[in-house]
Amino acid sequence: MRDMLVVGAGYVGLSAAVAVKQAAPHLDIAVVEAAPAGVWQKDMRASAIIAAATRMLEVFGIWDEIEPEAQPITKMIVTDSKTADPVRPVFLTFDGEVEDGRPFAHMISNVTLVRALRGACERLGIEIRHGFSATGLSVEDTHATVTASDGSVLEARLVVACDGVRSHLRDLAGIKTVSWDYGQSGIVTTVEHERPHHGCAEEHFLPSGPFAILPLKGNRSSLVWTEPTSEANRLVTSDDLIFEEELERRFGHKLGTLRTVGDKRAFPLGLTLARAFVAPRVALAGDAAHGIHPISGQGLNLGFKDVAALAETVVEADRLGLDIGSINILERYQAWRRFDTFRMGVTTDVLNRLFSNDLAPLRIARDFGLGVVDRLPGLKSFFIGQAAGTTANDNPRLLAGQTI
Repeated sequence: MRDMLVVGAGYVGLSAAVAVKQAAPHLDIAVVEAAPAGVWQKDMRASAIIAAATRMLEVFGIWDEIEPEAQPITKMIVTDSKTADPVRPVFLTFDGEVEDGRPFAHMISNVTLVRALRGACERLGIEIRHGFSATGLSVEDTHATVTASDGSVLEARLVVACDGVRSHLRDLAGIKTVSWDYGQSGIVTTVEHERPHHGCAEEHFLPSGPFAILPLKGNRSSLVWTEPTSEANRLVTSDDLIFEEELERRFGHKLGTLRTVGDKRAFPLGLTLARAFVAPRVALAGDAAHGIHPISGQGLNLGFKDVAALAETVVEADRLGLDIGSINILERYQAWRRFDTFRMGVTTDVLNRLFSNDLAPLRIARDFGLGVVDRLPGLKSFFIGQAAGTTANDNPRLLAGQTI
């Protein structure tokens, strides 16, 4: 019987395994994944990793491996306009550093991040098993048993569900969710452009939803482009000429000619919050616990906060000789993370409803609010610190760059 079984081999699941094993090497930890081996290498997406999360990656000993391939975000620009507007006035700008030499976020390809985390798992002796599709869960007094579709079983004192927003393990544990669909989809793709971006990220609030331009290494940018679902599906299935023409209307011309590279994919957007983060012998982390709108770019980083809090809770319980899968221990993790997650979910929901429309009174009010923030340096510093995760009072130790 293992001490901890992580279901889901994405960056949240791998980080959870590394965080606990590094601090408690004697614990027997494994990661299982339904997808075949090698699928992760085909993920062409990139993610924004906040400063606090890079501190955790430093503690893991993998940031030096990741940093050369990471693009610092040196500046953030926010505009609010209609798609057809010839000029998009800038209402809010943020400088990129939260402290000397540390930008508030980096853009990192998912392949780079997962490769580094898998390497850490290998060095720590964490087994990663692919093709394990969980179909059953039973809980005893001392452990949980996870059954796979091929009939194999694994037992562990603690099972951590990191298997995404449609988590099957969450359902098997009997944890309900609150969720709704925004009727929007996020188009994700990568573009090449003639001129350099100089590390500047932009978020254009358009009537159909936010259009985010996030800098990557070289003259490339990652896009998260929100549209009503029917329109998003039309765009991603259209030919490149039509897609790039629509893209140019939103992206503008300041970086020169644009060309899409890689796949164009659309992901339905909604809000999903688990009613509980724990059940007997089971803890949820990452999208299994919360799926939020990408308007704030905080989805993955909420998952890293879950990892850091869960690892600290589990390791401290183990050092005290307590049962790491006990519901009393897991409820400490839930109390730590639930309010922050609920607050972020509500914030992104309100922001999306506020900015994804073209009602004149709302436009005037939100533009006034953005302008006020832009003129108050102290308030801007507060918001950038919150976005970077460096000013939270209840940060776990890993997010402060400290070992557990």
